[in-house]
Amino acid sequence: MKIICFGDSLTRGVSIVKGRLRILKENYPAFLQEWFQQKHEDDIKVVNKGIFNADSDLLLTRLDKDVIEEKPDYAIIEIGGNDCNFHWKEVAERPYDEHTAIVPIERYLKNIKDMVVKVKNAGITPMIMNLPPLDPVRYYKQISETYGTAISHFICSVGGIAFWHENYHRMLNKLIDQLKVIKIDSRNVISPEQDLTDIISDDGIHLTALGYKTLSLEAFKGLSALINRK
Repeated sequence: MKIICFGDSLTRGVSIVKGRLRILKENYPAFLQEWFQQKHEDDIKVVNKGIFNADSDLLLTRLDKDVIEEKPDYAIIEIGGNDCNFHWKEVAERPYDEHTAIVPIERYLKNIKDMVVKVKNAGITPMIMNLPPLDPVRYYKQISETYGTAISHFICSVGGIAFWHENYHRMLNKLIDQLKVIKIDSRNVISPEQDLTDIISDDGIHLTALGYKTLSLEAFKGLSALINRK
């Protein structure tokens, strides 16, 4: 049995370690493989197809190569953090102008739907992981140190970065329900209300090794329940 983990840097395993960007070996697909091995399910292969800095536009163009041609039994789709982000350099240069997200929400949702339909038509079972929360204080600190505090006005105009991010998460959950796709609910194990210091890395958006391990357990539970039903 093969499981493809298809997504952005949260699937790839990107983190901030001692102030520097790192790709961790301790990513959620790697932990997911370990959970199956601990249960002596050695016939299950987990493949990491995470792409750093990817958004749903890019994933859709890579779907055939990275998922369908691999002929997995299951595909976990995780995407959205870059879609709802902004081109911060442009925002900093013109903070009082209107700016759109990198992938506007209508196109983001259509991309997800198109991926689910194509995966299903290929005989693969899709699963969607919703968006883990970000740590808005540390995320704002990171982008303001990079681009300057002029971005503050624009961030306030969209209700705050956490509110904006949460809107994509909320609309994705609605789409998952509409599509009747199995959801891997990251918020079951990573809540915005908990202390996120050890779960989310210093940039406020990528996870730590502990965060990836926590996320992988939720994926393992969802997949195990699905596999055992078949």
